[in-house]
Amino acid sequence: MPKSKIALGTVQFGLPYGITNQYGQISPAEAVKILSLAKNAEIDVIDTAIEYGDSEQMLGNVGFEGFNVVTKLPALPIDRVNIAQWVTQQIARSRQRLKASNLYGVLLHRPADLLGDGGKALARSLETLKEAQVVQKVGVSIYGPDELAQVGDISNIDVVQAPLNVVDRRLQISGWLHRLKDSGVEIHTRSAFLQGLLLMDRRDIPPKFGRWSRRWDEWHQFLSQTGTSALVACLSYPLSLPEVDRVVVGVDSSQQLEDILSAAEGVDHSIDTSFMVSSDKRLINPSHWSAL
Repeated sequence: MPKSKIALGTVQFGLPYGITNQYGQISPAEAVKILSLAKNAEIDVIDTAIEYGDSEQMLGNVGFEGFNVVTKLPALPIDRVNIAQWVTQQIARSRQRLKASNLYGVLLHRPADLLGDGGKALARSLETLKEAQVVQKVGVSIYGPDELAQVGDISNIDVVQAPLNVVDRRLQISGWLHRLKDSGVEIHTRSAFLQGLLLMDRRDIPPKFGRWSRRWDEWHQFLSQTGTSALVACLSYPLSLPEVDRVVVGVDSSQQLEDILSAAEGVDHSIDTSFMVSSDKRLINPSHWSAL
Protein backbone atom coordinates (compact mmCIF):
# COMPACT_ATOMS: atom_id res chain seq x y z
CA MET A 1 0.00 0.00 0.00
CA PRO A 2 1.63 3.27 -1.09
CA LYS A 3 2.01 5.70 1.78
CA SER A 4 0.91 8.53 -0.49
CA LYS A 5 -2.69 7.39 -0.01
CA ILE A 6 -2.37 8.87 3.49
CA ALA A 7 -3.11 12.60 3.79
CA LEU A 8 -2.07 14.73 6.75
CA GLY A 9 -4.87 16.33 8.74
CA THR A 10 -3.79 19.45 10.60
CA VAL A 11 -6.62 20.38 12.96
CA GLN A 12 -4.17 19.73 15.84
CA PHE A 13 -1.87 22.37 14.34
CA GLY A 14 -4.45 24.94 15.35
CA LEU A 15 -6.56 23.41 18.12
CA PRO A 16 -6.21 20.93 21.03
CA TYR A 17 -8.46 18.51 19.14
CA GLY A 18 -9.45 14.89 19.74
CA ILE A 19 -10.80 12.76 22.58
CA THR A 20 -7.37 11.15 23.10
CA ASN A 21 -5.26 14.28 22.61
CA GLN A 22 -2.79 14.44 25.50
CA TYR A 23 -0.50 17.14 24.13
CA GLY A 24 -2.81 20.02 23.25
CA GLN A 25 -2.06 22.17 20.23
CA ILE A 26 1.07 21.17 18.34
CA SER A 27 4.11 23.43 18.73
CA PRO A 28 5.85 24.96 15.69
CA ALA A 29 8.90 22.74 16.29
CA GLU A 30 6.77 19.60 16.36
CA ALA A 31 4.87 20.78 13.27
CA VAL A 32 8.18 21.00 11.40
CA LYS A 33 9.05 17.42 12.43
CA ILE A 34 5.64 16.16 11.36
CA LEU A 35 5.79 17.84 7.95
CA SER A 36 9.33 16.61 7.35
CA LEU A 37 8.31 13.06 8.20
CA ALA A 38 5.24 13.34 5.96
CA LYS A 39 7.31 14.59 3.05
CA ASN A 40 9.84 11.79 3.42
CA ALA A 41 6.93 9.34 3.41
CA GLU A 42 5.69 10.80 0.10
CA ILE A 43 2.51 12.18 1.60
CA ASP A 44 1.43 14.94 -0.77
CA VAL A 45 -1.90 16.24 0.60
CA ILE A 46 -2.42 18.42 3.66
CA ASP A 47 -5.94 18.98 4.97
CA THR A 48 -6.80 22.12 6.94
CA ALA A 49 -9.69 24.57 7.39
CA ILE A 50 -10.34 28.21 8.14
CA GLU A 51 -12.09 27.14 11.36
CA TYR A 52 -9.16 25.01 12.58
CA GLY A 53 -7.89 27.73 14.89
CA ASP A 54 -4.33 28.73 13.96
CA SER A 55 -3.75 25.79 11.62
CA GLU A 56 -3.43 27.83 8.41
CA GLN A 57 -1.20 30.38 10.15
CA MET A 58 0.99 27.61 11.54
CA LEU A 59 1.37 25.97 8.13
CA GLY A 60 2.24 29.30 6.55
CA ASN A 61 4.84 30.05 9.23
CA VAL A 62 6.63 26.68 9.12
CA GLY A 63 6.26 26.16 5.36
CA PHE A 64 4.83 23.24 3.41
CA GLU A 65 6.65 23.21 0.09
CA GLY A 66 5.86 20.13 -1.97
CA PHE A 67 2.40 19.57 -0.52
CA ASN A 68 -1.05 20.13 -2.00
CA VAL A 69 -3.22 22.00 0.50
CA VAL A 70 -6.97 21.53 0.90
CA THR A 71 -8.80 24.04 3.07
CA LYS A 72 -12.49 24.55 3.93
CA LEU A 73 -14.81 27.51 3.95
CA PRO A 74 -16.90 28.05 7.09
CA ALA A 75 -20.69 28.18 6.99
CA LEU A 76 -22.09 31.02 4.91
CA PRO A 77 -23.09 33.94 7.16
CA ILE A 78 -26.86 34.34 7.34
CA ASP A 79 -26.73 38.07 6.73
CA ARG A 80 -24.22 37.91 3.87
CA VAL A 81 -25.48 39.79 0.82
CA ASN A 82 -22.49 39.71 -1.52
CA ILE A 83 -21.59 36.04 -1.50
CA ALA A 84 -18.97 36.29 -4.24
CA GLN A 85 -17.14 38.98 -2.27
CA TRP A 86 -17.31 36.90 0.92
CA VAL A 87 -15.86 33.82 -0.80
CA THR A 88 -13.11 35.87 -2.45
CA GLN A 89 -12.18 37.49 0.87
CA GLN A 90 -12.16 34.22 2.77
CA ILE A 91 -9.87 32.50 0.27
CA ALA A 92 -7.62 35.56 -0.04
CA ARG A 93 -7.14 35.55 3.72
CA SER A 94 -6.48 31.79 3.70
CA ARG A 95 -3.84 32.20 1.04
CA GLN A 96 -2.31 35.05 3.01
CA ARG A 97 -2.15 32.98 6.20
CA LEU A 98 -0.81 29.99 4.30
CA LYS A 99 1.55 32.15 2.24
CA ALA A 100 0.33 30.28 -0.81
CA SER A 101 -0.29 31.63 -4.31
CA ASN A 102 -2.86 28.93 -5.01
CA LEU A 103 -4.61 26.01 -3.33
CA TYR A 104 -5.20 22.44 -4.38
CA GLY A 105 -8.72 22.34 -3.02
CA VAL A 106 -11.41 24.35 -1.30
CA LEU A 107 -14.29 22.49 0.34
CA LEU A 108 -17.52 23.71 1.90
CA HIS A 109 -17.74 22.84 5.58
CA ARG A 110 -21.52 23.15 5.28
CA PRO A 111 -22.77 21.71 1.95
CA ALA A 112 -26.34 22.71 2.86
CA ASP A 113 -25.33 26.27 1.95
CA LEU A 114 -25.66 25.17 -1.67
CA LEU A 115 -29.39 24.62 -1.09
CA GLY A 116 -30.19 28.04 0.36
CA ASP A 117 -31.05 31.29 -1.38
CA GLY A 118 -27.38 31.97 -1.99
CA GLY A 119 -26.61 28.48 -3.22
CA LYS A 120 -26.25 29.33 -6.89
CA ALA A 121 -24.08 32.36 -6.13
CA LEU A 122 -21.90 30.23 -3.85
CA ALA A 123 -21.46 27.57 -6.53
CA ARG A 124 -20.59 30.22 -9.13
CA SER A 125 -18.07 31.78 -6.75
CA LEU A 126 -16.31 28.45 -6.33
CA GLU A 127 -16.19 27.93 -10.09
CA THR A 128 -14.74 31.43 -10.47
CA LEU A 129 -11.89 30.46 -8.14
CA LYS A 130 -11.13 27.52 -10.42
CA GLU A 131 -11.32 29.61 -13.57
CA ALA A 132 -8.88 32.09 -12.04
CA GLN A 133 -6.57 29.16 -11.20
CA VAL A 134 -6.57 30.20 -7.57
CA VAL A 135 -7.92 26.74 -6.75
CA GLN A 136 -7.56 23.48 -8.66
CA LYS A 137 -10.54 21.66 -7.19
CA VAL A 138 -13.69 22.47 -5.22
CA GLY A 139 -15.97 20.25 -3.22
CA VAL A 140 -17.72 19.50 0.05
CA SER A 141 -16.89 18.09 3.47
CA ILE A 142 -19.80 16.07 4.83
CA TYR A 143 -20.86 14.34 8.04
CA GLY A 144 -22.84 11.69 6.21
CA PRO A 145 -23.95 10.64 2.70
CA ASP A 146 -27.46 11.97 3.30
CA GLU A 147 -25.97 15.44 2.74
CA LEU A 148 -24.95 14.41 -0.76
CA ALA A 149 -28.47 13.23 -1.47
CA GLN A 150 -29.76 16.65 -0.41
CA VAL A 151 -27.29 18.52 -2.60
CA GLY A 152 -28.40 16.40 -5.54
CA ASP A 153 -26.33 17.61 -8.51
CA ILE A 154 -22.71 16.59 -7.96
CA SER A 155 -21.55 17.42 -11.48
CA ASN A 156 -19.55 20.44 -10.29
CA ILE A 157 -18.03 18.70 -7.27
CA ASP A 158 -14.40 17.63 -7.68
CA VAL A 159 -13.66 16.43 -4.13
CA VAL A 160 -15.76 14.95 -1.33
CA GLN A 161 -14.40 14.44 2.17
CA ALA A 162 -16.42 12.13 4.39
CA PRO A 163 -16.08 10.07 7.57
CA LEU A 164 -15.32 6.40 6.98
CA ASN A 165 -14.10 3.85 9.49
CA VAL A 166 -14.76 0.31 10.72
CA VAL A 167 -17.80 1.57 12.69
CA ASP A 168 -19.12 4.17 10.26
CA ARG A 169 -19.41 2.66 6.77
CA ARG A 170 -22.33 4.74 5.54
CA LEU A 171 -20.42 6.09 2.55
CA GLN A 172 -19.88 2.55 1.27
CA ILE A 173 -23.15 0.94 2.39
CA SER A 174 -25.25 3.74 0.87
CA GLY A 175 -23.66 3.22 -2.54
CA TRP A 176 -22.29 6.76 -2.60
CA LEU A 177 -18.68 5.59 -2.58
CA HIS A 178 -19.15 3.89 -5.97
CA ARG A 179 -21.38 6.64 -7.31
CA LEU A 180 -18.85 9.34 -6.51
CA LYS A 181 -15.99 7.40 -8.03
CA ASP A 182 -18.03 6.64 -11.17
CA SER A 183 -18.65 10.39 -11.46
CA GLY A 184 -14.92 11.12 -11.34
CA VAL A 185 -15.01 12.66 -7.87
CA GLU A 186 -11.86 12.54 -5.76
CA ILE A 187 -12.69 10.90 -2.42
CA HIS A 188 -10.95 11.82 0.83
CA THR A 189 -12.01 10.01 3.99
CA ARG A 190 -11.43 11.01 7.59
CA SER A 191 -12.07 9.74 11.12
CA ALA A 192 -10.32 6.42 10.50
CA PHE A 193 -9.80 6.10 14.26
CA LEU A 194 -13.12 7.69 15.30
CA GLN A 195 -11.21 10.56 16.94
CA GLY A 196 -8.93 8.01 18.61
CA LEU A 197 -11.73 6.13 20.37
CA LEU A 198 -10.88 2.95 18.44
CA LEU A 199 -7.23 3.20 19.55
CA MET A 200 -7.90 3.49 23.28
CA ASP A 201 -7.24 0.68 25.75
CA ARG A 202 -10.48 -0.96 26.77
CA ARG A 203 -10.21 0.29 30.34
CA ASP A 204 -9.64 3.88 29.18
CA ILE A 205 -12.81 4.26 27.12
CA PRO A 206 -14.88 6.99 28.82
CA PRO A 207 -17.93 5.81 30.78
CA LYS A 208 -20.29 7.80 28.54
CA PHE A 209 -19.60 5.27 25.79
CA GLY A 210 -20.70 2.47 28.11
CA ARG A 211 -23.94 1.84 26.21
CA TRP A 212 -21.75 0.28 23.53
CA SER A 213 -19.75 -1.86 26.01
CA ARG A 214 -20.39 -5.07 24.11
CA ARG A 215 -19.01 -3.52 20.93
CA TRP A 216 -15.79 -2.45 22.69
CA ASP A 217 -15.44 -5.90 24.27
CA GLU A 218 -15.76 -7.54 20.85
CA TRP A 219 -13.29 -5.09 19.32
CA HIS A 220 -10.59 -5.68 21.88
CA GLN A 221 -11.19 -9.41 21.91
CA PHE A 222 -10.75 -9.42 18.13
CA LEU A 223 -7.50 -7.46 18.35
CA SER A 224 -6.17 -9.78 21.05
CA GLN A 225 -7.15 -13.03 19.34
CA THR A 226 -5.81 -12.02 15.92
CA GLY A 227 -2.70 -10.29 17.23
CA THR A 228 -3.62 -7.22 15.20
CA SER A 229 -2.83 -3.71 16.37
CA ALA A 230 -5.71 -1.25 16.53
CA LEU A 231 -3.86 1.01 14.09
CA VAL A 232 -3.52 -1.73 11.48
CA ALA A 233 -7.11 -2.87 11.96
CA CYS A 234 -8.44 0.68 11.58
CA LEU A 235 -6.35 1.58 8.55
CA SER A 236 -6.88 -1.70 6.72
CA TYR A 237 -10.52 -0.92 5.96
CA PRO A 238 -10.29 2.51 4.26
CA LEU A 239 -6.92 1.79 2.64
CA SER A 240 -8.31 -1.40 1.11
CA LEU A 241 -11.04 0.43 -0.81
CA PRO A 242 -9.89 1.29 -4.35
CA GLU A 243 -12.41 4.14 -4.56
CA VAL A 244 -10.72 6.04 -1.71
CA ASP A 245 -8.03 8.42 -2.95
CA ARG A 246 -6.80 9.76 0.39
CA VAL A 247 -7.24 8.75 4.02
CA VAL A 248 -6.83 11.88 6.14
CA VAL A 249 -5.20 11.25 9.51
CA GLY A 250 -4.59 13.82 12.22
CA VAL A 251 -1.73 13.45 14.67
CA ASP A 252 -0.69 14.99 17.99
CA SER A 253 3.01 14.31 17.47
CA SER A 254 5.63 13.13 15.00
CA GLN A 255 5.76 9.82 16.87
CA GLN A 256 2.07 9.25 16.16
CA LEU A 257 2.66 9.85 12.46
CA GLU A 258 5.57 7.40 12.51
CA ASP A 259 3.31 4.79 14.10
CA ILE A 260 0.57 5.42 11.54
CA LEU A 261 2.98 5.17 8.61
CA SER A 262 4.38 1.92 9.99
CA ALA A 263 0.88 0.53 10.40
CA ALA A 264 -0.06 1.60 6.87
CA GLU A 265 2.76 -0.57 5.55
CA GLY A 266 1.34 -3.56 7.38
CA VAL A 267 -2.33 -3.27 6.44
CA ASP A 268 -4.09 -6.56 5.83
CA HIS A 269 -6.94 -6.39 3.33
CA SER A 270 -8.27 -9.75 4.53
CA ILE A 271 -9.09 -8.39 7.98
CA ASP A 272 -12.84 -8.58 8.56
CA THR A 273 -14.02 -5.90 10.96
CA SER A 274 -17.61 -5.79 9.70
CA PHE A 275 -18.85 -6.84 13.16
CA MET A 276 -18.10 -3.28 14.30
CA VAL A 277 -20.51 -1.54 11.90
CA SER A 278 -23.10 0.73 13.52
CA SER A 279 -25.78 3.09 12.25
CA ASP A 280 -26.20 4.78 15.64
CA LYS A 281 -25.47 8.45 14.97
CA ARG A 282 -24.84 9.04 18.68
CA LEU A 283 -21.72 6.94 18.22
CA ILE A 284 -20.59 7.51 14.64
CA ASN A 285 -21.00 11.29 14.68
CA PRO A 286 -18.67 12.89 17.28
CA SER A 287 -20.76 16.06 17.25
CA HIS A 288 -23.30 14.11 19.33
CA TRP A 289 -20.79 12.98 21.97
CA SER A 290 -21.17 16.02 24.19
CA ALA A 291 -24.80 15.03 24.79
CA LEU A 292 -23.99 11.48 25.91
